[in-house]
Amino acid sequence: MMDRPAPARRARRGGEAAAPTRRATARGAGSAPKQARGPHPLLAIGIDIGGSGIKGAAVDLRTGAFASPRHRIRTPQPSTPVNVLPVVARIAEMVRQDVGRADLPVGVTFPAPILEGRTMSAANVDAAWIGYPADKALSNVLGVPAVLMNDGDAAGAAEMRFGAGRGHAGTVLLLTLGTGVGSALFVDGRLLPNTELGHVEIRGKDAEKRSAAVNRTTRRLTWRAWAALLDEHMHALDRLFWPDVIILGGGVSKNADRFLKYLTVRPPVIVAELRGDAGIVGAALVAARAARLHLPPVRRAPAASPAANVVEAEAPAEAEAPPEAAPAGAPTTPTPEAE
Repeated sequence: MMDRPAPARRARRGGEAAAPTRRATARGAGSAPKQARGPHPLLAIGIDIGGSGIKGAAVDLRTGAFASPRHRIRTPQPSTPVNVLPVVARIAEMVRQDVGRADLPVGVTFPAPILEGRTMSAANVDAAWIGYPADKALSNVLGVPAVLMNDGDAAGAAEMRFGAGRGHAGTVLLLTLGTGVGSALFVDGRLLPNTELGHVEIRGKDAEKRSAAVNRTTRRLTWRAWAALLDEHMHALDRLFWPDVIILGGGVSKNADRFLKYLTVRPPVIVAELRGDAGIVGAALVAARAARLHLPPVRRAPAASPAANVVEAEAPAEAEAPPEAAPAGAPTTPTPEAE
């Protein structure tokens, strides 16, 4: 007999488990998406383009868990469209082979505002992306209509459905701390897209030039010194938006116990549950919605070891690309917490 989907009344409701805050210990704060198990999952592919790495996986949309290994390839340099697009296509093909399906919706995140399918800035990637029709180019290399979304917005969508944002009403601000600072702003569950709050000006500079996680390692700052820069950034955002809660994500959130205790900003600060993989989950979620897939009530993901399901690969020296593409340049070495 085939398993029946869990009835809606048994779905977990938001607020059953409080996320850790800076006012409490951050031990165990956040956990990367687990790899899904079980028959016939509802799947989509999420691919997250970042300044130091491009990563992707299939996502079980019932739980937000990974349904394949997570593949990661270092962002080629220069990170032009003709170098990055073949890497995105390669990751999508690896994920399709993992799950044995070529018909899955594909969502892609990018660190820039997205207007009518075009990437409108290029803070941490090559300037050739400014004004580039990325949705059409991605659809061409992927062979399916690609859904393109700002990376911070995608991470926020994932946290609001599957992670730390569940059950939070009012104004919710999410910041992703990596090579830059992504953001997502929700009011009663509704997204205000393309906020890009990493680029507010503080002391005459883009705030992310001081508060992004990569700056702690490249400038060899102590956790306390870096937290002071992040705290100043969050105080500025609090004066603008007065959020009810701030969610901190990105790979550095796994070390939340090292810096949450130094933050003094007014609203509660909680740790993203999906950490640096929220972009992948959010991209898959948005792709599924665009494909009009029916999304059942959220279920708890089964326990698994995510570390065993990460596949690192080199950028291809010569990848299949659009006719104008050139071979990818030498990849850069990412900092450990850049994503």
